Amino acid sequence: MRIDVDYDDLIPNNVGLSDDPRVKKALEKWHPGYIDWWKSMGPEGFQEKQVYLRTAVGVDPAGWAQFNYVTMPEYRWGILLAPKEEGRTIGFGEHQGEPVWQEVPGEYRAMLRRLCVIQGDTEPASVEQQRFLGQTAPSLYDMRNLFQVNVEEGRHLWAMIYLLQKYFGRDGREEAEELLRRRSGNVDKPRILGAFNEETPDWLSFFMFTYFTDRDGKMQLASLAQSGFDPLSRTTRFMLMEEAHHMFVGESGLTRVLEKTTSKMRELGIQDPHDKRVRDHGVIDLGTFQKKINFHYSVTLDLFGSELSTNAANSYNAGLKGRFQEEKIDDDHRLVDSTYAVLRYLDGEFKMSDEPALTALNGRLCDDYIVDASKAFKRWNRVLSKAEIDFELSLPHRAFHRNVGEFAGMSVTPEGVVIPEADWLANESNWLPSDDDMQWIRSTMNQVVEPGEFASWIAPPKTGIDNQPGEFEYVKLN
Repeated sequence: MRIDVDYDDLIPNNVGLSDDPRVKKALEKWHPGYIDWWKSMGPEGFQEKQVYLRTAVGVDPAGWAQFNYVTMPEYRWGILLAPKEEGRTIGFGEHQGEPVWQEVPGEYRAMLRRLCVIQGDTEPASVEQQRFLGQTAPSLYDMRNLFQVNVEEGRHLWAMIYLLQKYFGRDGREEAEELLRRRSGNVDKPRILGAFNEETPDWLSFFMFTYFTDRDGKMQLASLAQSGFDPLSRTTRFMLMEEAHHMFVGESGLTRVLEKTTSKMRELGIQDPHDKRVRDHGVIDLGTFQKKINFHYSVTLDLFGSELSTNAANSYNAGLKGRFQEEKIDDDHRLVDSTYAVLRYLDGEFKMSDEPALTALNGRLCDDYIVDASKAFKRWNRVLSKAEIDFELSLPHRAFHRNVGEFAGMSVTPEGVVIPEADWLANESNWLPSDDDMQWIRSTMNQVVEPGEFASWIAPPKTGIDNQPGEFEYVKLN
C-alpha cells in the first residue's frame, strides 16, 4: 500500500503531524535551530548550489523517491515511518508475544530515550565530519553522492528528534536541543561515540567511513527495527532503506579506487603492492589502502561496545532492541538459559568462551557485522587477481588496534599475534596510516568539477545516478 508524504506542512511527514498540534509546534520551534546548524556545520561552500538530490515521496520500496535539483538548506527533510503492521507482536525478551507498544512503557522510558539519543547523535556527527569534503571532490558524481549522504543523515536526525519530541516530553525537548549543541571532535562538547569524533579529512577516508562505519549503522538500525516500541521500529525500518545507499557509495567508491590503482600498476609493470612509485602517477598504493582498512575497521568495531554487556541484556529483556535479523534466528528468543561463544583472551591465548547469550549480545552483533563487512573483499580481491597482482586485501584480527571492549589496550598485530607494546609501536606505521601517508593522501585530493571528468586516483562509475549519462551536471556550481 502506498503511503504518501504530506508536503504541505513546513515539515514533510507521513505521521499526521497536522493532527498533532503539540508536537507540530515543538518541531517547528526546533526547525530554525536545525537550519542554523546545517548552514554552519553542513557542506562548506555549497549551501547555495543546486544539487541533483532524491527526496522521499512515499515509503514503499517500489518508488519512494524522486530526483530534482535543490539547494541543500531547502531540502525537504521530513518525518517518515514505515507502514504500520497490524497485529504485530514483540518478538523477543520478557514481553515476547505481547502486542507492540504505541506509547513508551514507563519502566523503560530512560532506556528508550538513551537509545534514541545515541542513534540521533551519530547522524549530525557524520555531517560535521564530512563538511569540507566537497572542496576536494574527485568528480561532480561523487560530490553529489556526498551531499545525498549528508542530507539523508540530516533526515535521520529528524527521525530521532520526532520520537524525542513526541514521546519524551520535556526531557525529549532538552535532548533535541543538545543534539544541535554537540560537535564532532569538540573538546568541550564532543559527540557521544568516539568514532564520530574522528576526522574525515579526505575521500579515501570518506569511502572507508561509508563502507565500514555506516555498516555499523545498518546493524544498529536493524536491531532497533525489531523493537517492541513500534514507532521506533517503523522509523528505523525506513532509515534502513536510505542507509543502503550510503554503503553503496562506500563500496563502489573503494572498488573504483582499486580499479584505477591496479590499472596503473599493470600499465607500469609494478607487481609489489607496497611499491609507492605508483604515487608518482597520482594513484593510491595498495599498502596504504590496506592500512586504511585496518584503521577504519578497528575504529568501527569499538562502536559495538563491550562484547559482554548487561546494558545490552537489559535492552533485549525489555523488548527494546533485538538482534540482527532476530526473526530468522532459530531459538526461543528469550535466551535465559542460552550461551553464545565469544572470542576472549584467556590464559595467554585467544579462545572461544561460552558466555551467557544475554550478556553476549554485543559480541554476537559484532560477529554479524564482521560477516557482513567481509563480503566486498571477494569482489575487491577479484579486481587484484584480474590485474595479475599477487596480493589480497583482508580484515585485520578483531583484537587489533582496539580501544573499547575485550581487547582494549592490547598490543596485537593484524594477524592476531600478541606482542610487546614497544614492538607494536615500532611497527605501527606499517599497519596504520602514518602522518606522512595521510599528508600524501590529502595532497592528491584535488577538486574536479568538469562534468564527466574524474580525479587521477579513481575510475568512473559503471552507471550514473538515476541512469543519467556520464557528463551529467550533478551539481551546478555556476
